[in-house]
Amino acid sequence: MLTRLLRTYLAPYRRALTAVVGLQFLQVTATLYLPSLNAEIIDNGVVKQDLGYIWGHGGIMLFVTFLQVCFAIAAVYYGARGAMGFGRDVRAELFRKVMSYSQQEVGHFGTPSLITRITNDVQQIQMLVMMGCTLLVGAPITAVGGTIMALREDVGLSALLLVSIPALAICLALIVSRMVPLFRLMQERIDHVNQVLREQLTGMRVVRAFVREPHETDRFAVANDRLTLTSLGAGRLMALMFPVMMLGMNLSSVAAIWIGGNRISTGEMKIGALIAFLSYLVQILMSVMMATFMAVMVPRASVCAERIQEVLDTDTSVAEPLAPVTELHGPTSLELRDVSFLYPGAEAPVLSHISVSVRAGETLAIIGSTGSGKSTLVNLVPRLFDVSSGAVLIDGVDVRELDPDILWSRIGLVPQKPYLFSGTIATNLRYADPDATDDALWEALEIAQAREFVEAKEGGLDAEIAQGGTNVSGGQRQRLAIARALVRKPGIYLFDDSFSALDLATDARLRAALAPHTTDAAVVVVAQRVSTIKNATKILVLEDGQAVGLGTHHELLEICPTYREIVESQMTMEEAA
Repeated sequence: MLTRLLRTYLAPYRRALTAVVGLQFLQVTATLYLPSLNAEIIDNGVVKQDLGYIWGHGGIMLFVTFLQVCFAIAAVYYGARGAMGFGRDVRAELFRKVMSYSQQEVGHFGTPSLITRITNDVQQIQMLVMMGCTLLVGAPITAVGGTIMALREDVGLSALLLVSIPALAICLALIVSRMVPLFRLMQERIDHVNQVLREQLTGMRVVRAFVREPHETDRFAVANDRLTLTSLGAGRLMALMFPVMMLGMNLSSVAAIWIGGNRISTGEMKIGALIAFLSYLVQILMSVMMATFMAVMVPRASVCAERIQEVLDTDTSVAEPLAPVTELHGPTSLELRDVSFLYPGAEAPVLSHISVSVRAGETLAIIGSTGSGKSTLVNLVPRLFDVSSGAVLIDGVDVRELDPDILWSRIGLVPQKPYLFSGTIATNLRYADPDATDDALWEALEIAQAREFVEAKEGGLDAEIAQGGTNVSGGQRQRLAIARALVRKPGIYLFDDSFSALDLATDARLRAALAPHTTDAAVVVVAQRVSTIKNATKILVLEDGQAVGLGTHHELLEICPTYREIVESQMTMEEAA
């Protein structure tokens, strides 16, 4: 998965990565040349006490060091460009993919997990790419080049590399292999911490209302402690790597000095050659250390890549049509034709064989007990889900054959839980129509019975709205959401229990103001209060996903026991009549 992800999203940065390889090669070449110069200074300058030779070759060493620094800076620059661009592209593609998901896919992954995958998981792979450009590219070049230079200094002493490098690599590989499952578990526990924290922040008022702060504190502590224990386990293994590396490096250095000292005493080796060999040995083992450091990051990045690729490979269940219809003609109409819907994995359908239609100027009201499928039915119209069987048609065209932008442009949805974005009242209303004038916004607010409280706010249309609309009441949030739908002026209005937070007087005024504004649109209203829907053109009564009644208020009182029972629970029969 990691290789696939890197191959796909690093392709646009091939030139930058090629530059990194070239610059790393030049940097390593300069680095490997320095011990050779140092050996010459010792053997030909220090031993012979030739100051001119020392100063001349010392100047060359300084110049080579300067070139090495320049190459290193350039390599890091191009590596950073490639890594940051990679992270940007992957995050953008993940965001695009998630935004195309239906509610089904979002529910499958979970919002906290999706947030972690777009942020933390991408960051781990981005860090791997960054470190790979600065460490992983240079490590093999250093290992190969250092081995060649070590052989050049003394072939006999170079046999030490055949023991030290494999021994160190095997020890480190055993440690890394134990870290892989810990990193996978760590990402899952980060997801859980995000989930608990998100729930507590969103439901803070509920937590305080029921005095559950101690319980929520303990709940977060459990999730946090689990993540901490997993991180400590991975950290202990990571901490073990460096002592093992230093032990191997120091033992190799001691063995090189011991064997090299004997060879110097017999005249088979010069002092400068031994010092140069030690430098090459350290560089070779350092390259193994760098490769190991990368190996530590690879398991976690691999886990992150699997999670990211899972999102990228999951196609939305609400697929775009291959040959979409891009124009709608004729008067606005909405029809549900023998619609059934079954949630994945559910034993029974939520909706079964629902058939109903509503035309421009008509209002379809949907009523029923909790869990009867009212909101699910509304969600099928904008394709938040796709029907399991049957069809939803707008202006006679199946919504599955419509271009998504055309479909959504014809719909003004006020969801059951209205959501406002951080910004101002104006920016939230213009979410429906970016080109709407201030006059159009005030008109929508007046119809939605929201003008009075907006005018009372400091700034009016420019009054600040917190994320989720938490700084306004539930009724104000509903009215602003209704006003947002009105700004769009769509062909179909979907009000999913959008009047529940309003008092009866405000509800009545809003419905009276709304009626002349929606004469050219089809209106679907989901409601619990009979007073909200009694004047609708037709009323659909749902019970356990089945349509048990369809007609006007007075017709249903005569023919539908379920509707009559709902009416009797809210008003007297005299009031209902």
